[in-house]
Amino acid sequence: MGYRQKGIGEDTLRFLNSARQGDTLNDPKAHFDWSRIDGFDALVELALNLHWSWNHAADELWQGLDKELWTATQNPWVILRTVSKEKIKDVLSHPEFRQRLDSLLNRNRTSYSADAWFQNKHPNVVLTSIAYFSMEFMLSEALPIYSGGLGNVAGDQLKAASDLGVPVVGVGLLYGQGYFRQDFDSDGRQQALYPVNDPGQLPIRPLRQPNGEWLRLQIRMPDGKIWLRCWEVSVGRTKLYLLDTNDFSNSAAHRGITSELYGGDAEMRLKQEIVLGIGGWRLLRALGLRPEVCHLNEGHAAFATLERARSYMEDCKQPFDVALNVTRAGNLFTTHTAVSAGFDRFHPDLIRQYLCHYALDELAIPVEDLLAMGRQNASDPAEPFNMAYLALRASGQVNGVSKLHRQVSQQIFRPLFPRWPQEEVPIGSVTNGIHVPTWDSAAADALWTSACGQKRWRGDRPAEDDIRQLTNNQLWQLRKSGRKMMIGHMRERYVLQLAAEGRGSSDASSIFDENILTMGFARRFATYKRPSLLLHDPERLIRLLSNPQRPVQLILAGKAHPQDQPGQALIKQWKDFIKRPEAQGRVVFLNDYDMLLAQEMVQGVDLWINTPRRPWEACGTSGMKVLVNGGLNLSELDGWWAEAYSPEVGWAIGDGQEHGDDPAWDAEEAEDLYALLESDVVPEFYQRDEASMSPKWLGRIRESMARLTPEFSASRAIREYTENHYLPAASNYQERAAEDSKQGLVVLHWRQELDRHWNAVAFGAVRVDTHDGQHFFQVKVSLGKLNPDQIRVELYANSNRGCKPAIESMNTSEPGADSRGMLTYSAQVSATRASSDYTVRIIPHLANVSVPLEAGQILWQH
Repeated sequence: MGYRQKGIGEDTLRFLNSARQGDTLNDPKAHFDWSRIDGFDALVELALNLHWSWNHAADELWQGLDKELWTATQNPWVILRTVSKEKIKDVLSHPEFRQRLDSLLNRNRTSYSADAWFQNKHPNVVLTSIAYFSMEFMLSEALPIYSGGLGNVAGDQLKAASDLGVPVVGVGLLYGQGYFRQDFDSDGRQQALYPVNDPGQLPIRPLRQPNGEWLRLQIRMPDGKIWLRCWEVSVGRTKLYLLDTNDFSNSAAHRGITSELYGGDAEMRLKQEIVLGIGGWRLLRALGLRPEVCHLNEGHAAFATLERARSYMEDCKQPFDVALNVTRAGNLFTTHTAVSAGFDRFHPDLIRQYLCHYALDELAIPVEDLLAMGRQNASDPAEPFNMAYLALRASGQVNGVSKLHRQVSQQIFRPLFPRWPQEEVPIGSVTNGIHVPTWDSAAADALWTSACGQKRWRGDRPAEDDIRQLTNNQLWQLRKSGRKMMIGHMRERYVLQLAAEGRGSSDASSIFDENILTMGFARRFATYKRPSLLLHDPERLIRLLSNPQRPVQLILAGKAHPQDQPGQALIKQWKDFIKRPEAQGRVVFLNDYDMLLAQEMVQGVDLWINTPRRPWEACGTSGMKVLVNGGLNLSELDGWWAEAYSPEVGWAIGDGQEHGDDPAWDAEEAEDLYALLESDVVPEFYQRDEASMSPKWLGRIRESMARLTPEFSASRAIREYTENHYLPAASNYQERAAEDSKQGLVVLHWRQELDRHWNAVAFGAVRVDTHDGQHFFQVKVSLGKLNPDQIRVELYANSNRGCKPAIESMNTSEPGADSRGMLTYSAQVSATRASSDYTVRIIPHLANVSVPLEAGQILWQH
């Protein structure tokens, strides 16, 4: 199915003028020929590129069209779809407006086409595209197809890829309703609302074929084939492609597959993940894209790895096992889950129902072979199908999202690698980061620009010392302006919120003091996040907030999943607390926590509080967003804060250990939290010098901004992914695919030989001599029908008494086996550790193959 990229005016004007399926048919604009208005296509091009979500140079243009609508929606596309043609013609007739419009458009076009960090740093690399699959993307409130942290990471990394010129292409789903919107009844109980996402009001375009027909794909479900509609989102220089099933040719049931994000039962989730994975890879193929790298942002899209292998089978006329051995080298799986129960699991009968035809007809393998890829025990017919297991077994690299989460993930996945030490379970880590230009305030942006230049997030990391040169006055004014603006936004929200709840709002317009220490707590409300830890002693919290000499105010926000009753109960606790007369005016809970509210909060709060139960916070990014704006963190030593914290940059609770859900430990940490706030945090904020500033607090801000903001940015994360993962994955895939899959066949043959002959591998005698400060090891090994170049013999010592694990390769100098078929391997190591610390082992080995990820055999000498 052919496709070519349209000129921006041609494609978008067709969208506006058409009365095709999915367009807003009752909109009179759909029947007006907008090509008659000179300059309108330039406005459309700006509006349909979400670059405006982190570059605000065009904000004045949209305000000039409809200031009230811009304030309410922050959506240029809605403005163009709403205001009259007379208004648009009028503003375009003004030379100053038109000159600014043309200047912005030319600047953007030049920026998108110019070489960026990636092209300059890796000019000779053949890497045409990285397909980035995610169940959700948080890019802007104008495109509400996200729930929370996973979408936040995906959206921020897509934007950072655009800034850096890394050729990432996003693939996701367009949800008819998306995630729920939050409201409350008069008793403070959460209510879930599901407003419709009208595609005509979203900054997206239908993908069209050269003849103008909407690009639609078909995939098979048990009751027949269904149509998938294809959409395009421009994100700077990158693209995000979306699929939905709301095609009028589909049945009502099938049209609802992409209705809700994380809604419905297991069967609905499976259907969504089939659309995302299989449909998503087919969309890329229909566009003529052949990504060298496939990045799975969580296991939801793991079926993409199967479809990638199927496509390779079709292109190269190879069977599935060869195709998978080739393509997995180019697949990267990022897990965000901190507990094994968080992985998607499906009953085997459900997999058979939905994928038996796919396995037999498309992959040419038995469905039981497919089921085995998602199981720990392939021979257990009752074991559910685990999407994370499939993602791992079909990838050449796997990573967690913080250094601590790597260790947690190694423990979670260890059952797939029996007899391997936990620290060698093949999970790496790339700590998440946030897209700084999306989350910084205008004042913070100006301050960072003055210190580090305009391109600070579009290349290598800015110099820390440039930020350390900022004066106390500059930092103090940044904090004052940020707090003032946030409180202004909060008051406006609170007035509307109280009115909607039928409560008096006379005092809401003046609630909070712009000069008081302001704390923030906002995230998904779930029991493991312990959002009620601050409420452990309500009377003590009241005293902290109402101290007349050192008052504190607290802003809260967050949603609990509609099916999470304990999480909703935690919100209710806060709602009840806020009704207390002593708390009123000092604490607010803002409804419907979304991206826009998050931006307002992180730009203004002085202290961001995070209290997860370690180690359940895989990374966490909310606290990262305050860094650039001069906010500080007080957090549990979990996720990113476990590697970011030092006394110079913030505060921490916890002892760096895991304590489960022990109520006694929760009480102890609540005590630590209160004590830190009462004895350290609050006094430091109010300790003022002769200039009425807080020098110690500002020193902490300066160090936090300088040291942590660059390190926990999406710019750093994408550079790390590119150089440590994308480029090696592309190279390994290309190597295995070259010369009619020659190396892929070598890998497959090697694995087959291991499977057939590993059980015959055995140890003979081991001899150890110690002298001259060295241990000399010698071991006899029988490899059976395996060759020495297919394995590696190693000395291994685990970590103990403060020593790290040690691995030393053993070599054989003999040309062949002795009369008994034994080879002799030897090695020498320092005698600083006892010889009894070391054990000989045999593991698979082949160049450029990840062991034990691709071959998990291991034999220990006893």
